[in-house]
Amino acid sequence: MDIKKGKLEIQDSLQKKLFITGIGTEVGKTVCSAILTKYFKADYWKPIQSGDLDFSDSMKIKEWVGGHVVIHPEIYRLQLAASPHQSAAEEGVLINSNDFKIPETQNNLIVEGAGGLMVPISDEEFIIDLIEKLNLPVALVVRNYLGCINHTLLSLMLLEQKNIKIEYLILNGSFPSDSERIICNYIEGNTKIVRIADFEIITKESIENTLKQLEKIE
Repeated sequence: MDIKKGKLEIQDSLQKKLFITGIGTEVGKTVCSAILTKYFKADYWKPIQSGDLDFSDSMKIKEWVGGHVVIHPEIYRLQLAASPHQSAAEEGVLINSNDFKIPETQNNLIVEGAGGLMVPISDEEFIIDLIEKLNLPVALVVRNYLGCINHTLLSLMLLEQKNIKIEYLILNGSFPSDSERIICNYIEGNTKIVRIADFEIITKESIENTLKQLEKIE
């Protein structure tokens, strides 16, 4: 998949499985997951949900993508809106990366993590350990804020050190040209850049409108 002038191009028809992670919390992983789920006609899986059980990320995907989407159940649904290791400890639960197995499906699959790469799932393991366990390529979601360059480059360095394939870098929203240049200059040539415009409000219709900008094949 490649982005040129805001348009999305599919390079192959192989089954696609992606782990969506971010440079931090609240950078737009779920809306980006919705867009990619819709685009690739994929299933969706959120392995760990911490807090917001009344409107979980799986529920958001169902609302934003549409009733046809296959949502695989979370392995852990935790009450406290905190890092998974803290939420689990509050409930007397111990999360282990061996608890997770990719759902069986013939469809493409979008997997969404919790927070950034070094969010702990236990005292010994982090989200990046879960990515390694699942052996999936990554789409790294980046949003502009003071410090995003540092957080982006550190995330890219960690993924590279772990030999995890960085398939997509998703620039979610507008960026100053100076920030975007530094970030894009750092990534390797086999990582594709996806640009997603800002949302005033996230709805099924706004997701559809974004897809109209991405779907045309060049």
